[in-house]
Amino acid sequence: MALIQWDSSFSVKVAEIDRQHQKLVFMVNELNDAMKQGKGKDVLGGIVKGLITYTGTHFNTEEKYFHRFGYPEIDSHKKEHAAFVKKVSEFKDGFEKGTLGLSVEVMTFLSDWLKNHIKVTDMKYSQFFNEKGLK
Repeated sequence: MALIQWDSSFSVKVAEIDRQHQKLVFMVNELNDAMKQGKGKDVLGGIVKGLITYTGTHFNTEEKYFHRFGYPEIDSHKKEHAAFVKKVSEFKDGFEKGTLGLSVEVMTFLSDWLKNHIKVTDMKYSQFFNEKGLK
C-alpha cells in the first residue's frame, strides 16, 4: 500500500503544480517501497538523489510564480523550501556515508512534510494563483 495516497484534497488547482506534486508523492512512495523491499544502497541512493533533484525543480517552479505574481508570503514559503532541502540533503549525506539508514522515521518525515506542505502551505497560494489566471 502507498505511503501517501493522492486524492483531490492535495490539488492546488494549478495543473502544472498538481502534476509535480503527484510526481513527488510517487517518488516518496517509490522510495518507501524500495526500502520495505530491502533494496540495495545503490537503488535507494538513486531514488533519494532523484527526489532531491525533482524537489528542486518543483520548488523553482513555485518560486518562479511567486515572483511573477508578487505572492505576499514568498519569504516564509521559501524558508520552508530551504529547510526541507537542508534536511533531505542531511539525510542523503548520512545515507551515503553509512551513518544513517533509510528508516521508518525518515519516511515518516518525508511523508508528513509533503502532506502538510501541500495541504497547508501550498493551499495558501491556490486561490491567489487562480485569481492571477494560473490554473
